Amino acid sequence: MKSNTVALRTSGFNTFIIFGVGVRNNGDIMYYSNTPGSQDVLLTSNGTYVGGDALAEKVRSFKTGNVTGVDRLEISMNAQNIRNLLANPGPSPGTTLYRSFKALKAAWSLDAVNNDDESIYDIASTVTFAKLLGNIGYKYTIAPYTNINFWNTIKAQINSGLAEPSLLLDRVYLQCYDGGARNNPSSWQNTLGMKVVPLLWVTNDSKPAYGTTAAQARTKFTGWNRQSTLGGGGYWNDYDIEKMGLSYTQYGDVLKSLFP
Repeated sequence: MKSNTVALRTSGFNTFIIFGVGVRNNGDIMYYSNTPGSQDVLLTSNGTYVGGDALAEKVRSFKTGNVTGVDRLEISMNAQNIRNLLANPGPSPGTTLYRSFKALKAAWSLDAVNNDDESIYDIASTVTFAKLLGNIGYKYTIAPYTNINFWNTIKAQINSGLAEPSLLLDRVYLQCYDGGARNNPSSWQNTLGMKVVPLLWVTNDSKPAYGTTAAQARTKFTGWNRQSTLGGGGYWNDYDIEKMGLSYTQYGDVLKSLFP
C-alpha cells in the first residue's frame, strides 16, 4: 500500500507477490499491511469485494501501466482457517470462501495464490484449497523454507494428471534466508522434480545478518544456477528496498541479466 509503484513497474521485475493476505474464520479476506503508517484493509465481505477502488486500481496498475514489465500478480497467504472452512461449509462455489477469492481475482486482476504455510502443513485441506483456486482460474504457488516432504506430497497430488503448461502448482519460490538460509535450490529441484525460484532477503535492518546486497545476490544466484538451472530468482521484500534507500534497478538488473 506504500510501495513506489513506478519503481516496481520499471525496474525489471515480471512477477509480484503481494504479502500478506489472510482468510478470516468466516471466509472473508483481509489485507494485513505489515508496514508502519498503513492500516489493514478488509478486502471481501460475504463474497463481495469491499477493498475500495483506489487499492484495486493500484494493484491492477502493476500490469497495465504505460511502462511495465510485470505480467503476473500473486497474493501470499498462510493456511489459517482454511482447514476448518473446507470442512464446514466446504469448497463449493456457493461458499463465502470461494466467492471471496473469485471476487478478489476479478477486482485485482490476480494470476496466482501463493501458499506461505509455515506451521499447519495439512495435506488434505491444502490440496482441496489449491483445486478450489484452480477452478476459479488461479495458478497455485508455494514458498517453502522447510518440510520438503510435505511440499513434495502436495505438489504431486495437486498436479496429478496435469502436464506443462497446464500445471496448477506451477512455481516454487524457495526461501533462502532466515530459517531457510541453508537451503540449496538444486536439492529442492531434485526432490520436487521441477524448477525452483530461490528468494533472497535484501539489505535490511530487521535481521541484517540475512541481508543481501545486489552484488551479493548476483554471486549467489550465479552459483546456484551453475549447479542446476533455476526457474528464476527473486527477493524478500520491496518495503526494505524503500526503507533502506536501496535501488530497485540494481536488484532488478541482477535478475534481468541472469534470467532473461
